[in-house]
Amino acid sequence: MTRHDNRFRKNRFETLAVGAAENATHDAGGTIDVIPPLHLSSTFRWASGDDANKHDYSRESNPTRAALEEQLARLEGGEHGLAFASGMAAISTTMLSLVPPGGHLVSSDSVYSGTEKLLTELVADHLGVDVEFVDAREPENITAAVDSDTDLIWAETPTNPLTRLCDIRSIADIAHDYGIPFGVDSTFASPYFQAPLELGADIVVHSTTKYLNGHSDSIGGAVITDDDEAYEKLAFSQRIGLGNMLSPFDCYLVARGIKTLPDRMEHHQENAMAVARLLENHDRVARVYYPGLESHPQHDLAADQMSEYSGMLSFEFDGTLAELEAFIDGLELFTPGASLGGVESLIEVPSLMIPDEVSHGSATAEIPETLVRISVGIEHVDDLCEDLRSALP
Repeated sequence: MTRHDNRFRKNRFETLAVGAAENATHDAGGTIDVIPPLHLSSTFRWASGDDANKHDYSRESNPTRAALEEQLARLEGGEHGLAFASGMAAISTTMLSLVPPGGHLVSSDSVYSGTEKLLTELVADHLGVDVEFVDAREPENITAAVDSDTDLIWAETPTNPLTRLCDIRSIADIAHDYGIPFGVDSTFASPYFQAPLELGADIVVHSTTKYLNGHSDSIGGAVITDDDEAYEKLAFSQRIGLGNMLSPFDCYLVARGIKTLPDRMEHHQENAMAVARLLENHDRVARVYYPGLESHPQHDLAADQMSEYSGMLSFEFDGTLAELEAFIDGLELFTPGASLGGVESLIEVPSLMIPDEVSHGSATAEIPETLVRISVGIEHVDDLCEDLRSALP
């Protein structure tokens, strides 16, 4: 897949990320700002006729948020963008807006633990939705699960933390045959390396906390869609029904981060590939999960639907939990932490740091006890590799 020369775009991705072509629209009090201004006001002066203000109240509409939402839509090639207070807010709003109580939702069985809890404990238990988890690596499993009453198909690709992939084109074809909206959580890939809407999905979701912001200083989420009907439902929930939107200051931070997204993602990708190859050849590593490696069982699919492979990888440590903990303690550059997508390298052992992630039972994919997840940052690759070599027993 060629991500950066999309025939439907006037400008290439890097130009869209910087936003130079849109600068002239940032007119504030007679000045043309190079950067969209930060509007902290909760309310705006009311006027009628020619003096009417485009924005009245910041929950419903804010100039800084509107600029970010337009930027997000351009990046994904969608018609509409919405910015939420967190990635989970974006996911839950999508599901609550599009799936009625008692409805039917089909989800890939390998999803972020927060999404799994949302589906099982709120969507299913409280709203009576029939949530069906399937191994979406095989599209025929989706076909077997959906019917004319299905309200939404949901997939995460690459998945957190096992980096499993779903064939977006194939699932989109199934969804369109039934007239079902298809949503994709593309956080691990970022808009730079994967374009779900161009592959046929109807909705794409990101935790902007991760790669889009990229600096570990903002919590947020985004939904982008080219489905007008879905957008109307989502926008109502964001602004009125749930009132869950991203603050102006966080919008400013995410918009600033997006300007360097292409350069950061290239660096993340190069470093992750080097780290993955180092780990793959180390005798204390049983298995590496990284779509960029030829050994990944879905490498060919990754090469087809992603332009490159991003900065997230996982591996199974060959040893005891005590030895694994000693390895983590021995690292100097990789910070133990549960998030991802920032410029700094983070490392996580779900069984030690987030025990709930390894106890999903039969609902979602089982996570090995000695699994280690790495968010590879943009430090010098030689320093990162040396840190791992020194700490591995």
